[in-house]
Amino acid sequence: MANNRLGEILCSIRKKKGVSQRELAALLSKRGVRVTNQAVSKWESGASLPNAIQFLIICDILEVVDISGIFNNKSYDLLKGLSEEGRGRVFEYADMLRDSGLFDDQRLPAPYGTKLRTLPVYNLEAASGKGRLLDLTDYVPTKAGHEVPLSANFGVVISGDSMEPDFHSGQTVWIKQQAKLEHGDIGVFTYDGNTYFKRLRDRVGGIRLQSIDINYPDIIVTEPEAFVTVGKIAE
Repeated sequence: MANNRLGEILCSIRKKKGVSQRELAALLSKRGVRVTNQAVSKWESGASLPNAIQFLIICDILEVVDISGIFNNKSYDLLKGLSEEGRGRVFEYADMLRDSGLFDDQRLPAPYGTKLRTLPVYNLEAASGKGRLLDLTDYVPTKAGHEVPLSANFGVVISGDSMEPDFHSGQTVWIKQQAKLEHGDIGVFTYDGNTYFKRLRDRVGGIRLQSIDINYPDIIVTEPEAFVTVGKIAE
């Protein structure tokens, strides 16, 4: 690769990360690579090249994982044909799997699955009458480990016994944000300003929200324009 081509790519990545030449030089210095911002400028202009160690540390600082794909346009087979955004999505998903702790290599030293996500948890009783659930700022940031499905975006604390015996008052249920559910799915819905955790009944006769406990009457949706599907139980 020509010097100026490598330099152009380095410059582009650095700018996307919001790192100045001076800041990159300082970060390199912290990693034991003593360089000035003038040296970074020369690399980016093609006047000179970083050595192998400098280059690898730069890639680590700028979070370049697919080095061959970015700098040589030859990604390994898993990433072949994907755009830069697509490659990023693959690495994001790999991070999710790694953070979950569900797929740890047991040959490696413990601890496993120590990285946690922080997800918002809403209290459905407290949210009643306050509008769309995910627009509310009244939630509890909650650490979620491998016991929470990776697809979950948020949690809800349910109240009452209308969803007994499957779900209990005070239980936190993890939800995947989803704008459309199928007939029979259990999820979270907002209707006329109130939020419900119910089973969806969507047939020719109209939309109903059904409790598991048959002693509770269905909530009949008479104004579909005021009905919003928030999400489905995460799996």
